[in-house]
Amino acid sequence: MRGRTRLFVLLLLSFFLCVSRSSAQLPPDVVVSARLLDVHLQDLAFKTLFSPRTGVSYDAQVPTNLTGIKVSTMRLRSGSLRTRGVLNYKEFMIPIGVIENPYVERLVLVYQNLGNWSDTFYPLPGYSYLTPVLGLLAYSGANLSASVLPELAIRASDKPVLVNFPNVKLLGAVAKCVYFDLHGSVKFDNLLPGNVCSTMQQGHFSIVAESNAPSPAPCSRGEVQFGGKNKIKKRKKTMLWMGGILLLVIIMGVLVVGVRRHRKRRVQELECVADGKSLLDMTSIGDIKVPFAFGTRTRPTIEHGYFA
Repeated sequence: MRGRTRLFVLLLLSFFLCVSRSSAQLPPDVVVSARLLDVHLQDLAFKTLFSPRTGVSYDAQVPTNLTGIKVSTMRLRSGSLRTRGVLNYKEFMIPIGVIENPYVERLVLVYQNLGNWSDTFYPLPGYSYLTPVLGLLAYSGANLSASVLPELAIRASDKPVLVNFPNVKLLGAVAKCVYFDLHGSVKFDNLLPGNVCSTMQQGHFSIVAESNAPSPAPCSRGEVQFGGKNKIKKRKKTMLWMGGILLLVIIMGVLVVGVRRHRKRRVQELECVADGKSLLDMTSIGDIKVPFAFGTRTRPTIEHGYFA
């Protein structure tokens, strides 16, 4: 009995230990919303800034429970960002003239690549993601050890910020840019040549396509040249199939109705015979129809054989 009790206690302690470890790996506030994820990623990004060099990108490490997400950070001078911009910061090209509000002497840009977590934190019903969701957020760089910092509102005053997506899963006319601002709004925009999206402010960006839109199938040159004829042939075949099916349905309906009527007549005839109400054949005498019998069952015989 004592052995069983000890075994039960050990199993219970192992269970609570596993739960505590899993909760330590995944902070509860991370999976609640995308905005709380931004807070967690900002804290991870700032931990990489040990005596950082201005304009240098530093990659952060994410916990194992968020494997697939990439985070990077870069500290800049406010005046340098406005007068020089940033030519290439990951997939972002920041032009000259970007300003922040409120003004700070130094700011920190945090880059996010949500990878396979894109649809989890930014679900978009009716659309499929062709690229991961990329984020660009700005924070004050006055205190690099601070956490839960409010974002700075950065905005391009002249040319837009360009987001270049190098790896697109599927190309098609239905592909479009999607933008998630920091207030929960979703906006769509046209995709620029080279799989580029443009924006005037910070937020999260991706390329999507409508889920119900069929993807363009690869075809040969002959199919491209005579695509109209192929479509016409397919339509004719479809019309023939539909016509044949409709004709078959009509024939089956006529047969069913005929069989039902035949059965009904046969039942009526059998009922008349059973009731002794068989009808005699009719014949016409002038304008009058009278019953007609072909003959009698017995012939008359003379009972007394007297002959004159």
